[in-house]
Amino acid sequence: MRTKLTLFASVLILAFVLSACGSAQAQPRTLSVSGSGTVSLTPDIAYIYIGVHTDDVDLAAAVSKNNTQTQALVDALKNAGIDSKDIQTSNFSVYTNANQSYDKQTGQQTGSGTYYSVDNTVYVTVRDLTKLGSLLNTAVSSGANNINSITFDVADKTAAMAEARQKAMQNASNLAAELAKTAGVKVGEIQSITYSDNSPMPYYGMGGGGASAPNASVPIQPGQTQISVTVNVTYFLK
Repeated sequence: MRTKLTLFASVLILAFVLSACGSAQAQPRTLSVSGSGTVSLTPDIAYIYIGVHTDDVDLAAAVSKNNTQTQALVDALKNAGIDSKDIQTSNFSVYTNANQSYDKQTGQQTGSGTYYSVDNTVYVTVRDLTKLGSLLNTAVSSGANNINSITFDVADKTAAMAEARQKAMQNASNLAAELAKTAGVKVGEIQSITYSDNSPMPYYGMGGGGASAPNASVPIQPGQTQISVTVNVTYFLK
C-alpha cells in the first residue's frame, strides 16, 4: 500500500513539473518600443487674457472706475470685430492693500492706511491673427492695463493629429524591426498600443498694470506650433 501511495505521489509531482514547464513555454515573447511623431503647424487662432486693474482709497469708487473701464474695453473689442461669444469674463476680484508712506531722508514711516484694488479680466478668442496686433493696441487704448498671456493654437487639429499618429506608428514599427533584426528574431502581430499627445505651450506676452497705449500695432509673431504624439507598442515575436 505504501509503495502505491509513493508511486502516486511521484506521478503527481511529475505532472505538476510538466505543467509548470508547459506554462513557462506558453508565455509569448514580446518586444515593446516607443515611437514619436511630430507635425508643425502655423497657428490660426489665439486666446488672450485682457484685464483692467484699478486702485482707489474708496471701495465704491474703485469698483465704479473699474466697471466703466471694463465696459469701455468690451465695447472696443466688439467694435474691433470680436464676437460676443468670444469674450468671456474669467476673473473679478476686489481686495485690500496696505498703503504706507515713508520719509525719504530718514526712512521713518510717516503714515499708513489702506486702499482697494479691483481686477476684471476677460478671456478673448481671436480668430483673425492678422488683426491681433491692432487689437492689442485697441485694448490698451480703451483702458486695459493687464494683458498677461497669449496662447497660439490651431482651431482644427484633426488632420494634423492623424498625421502625427501615423508618423509615430511608423517610427515604432521601424524601431521594432531594427531591434528584432539585431536580436535575430522576427516581429509578429501587435499585442497592444497606447498613445499620448501634447498641447501647444502658451506664449506669454504683455503684462503689468498702468500700461500706456503704444503708438502703433503691437508686433506679434505667431511662429509655428508643434503637435507631438508618442505611442507605446508591444509586438509578439516569432
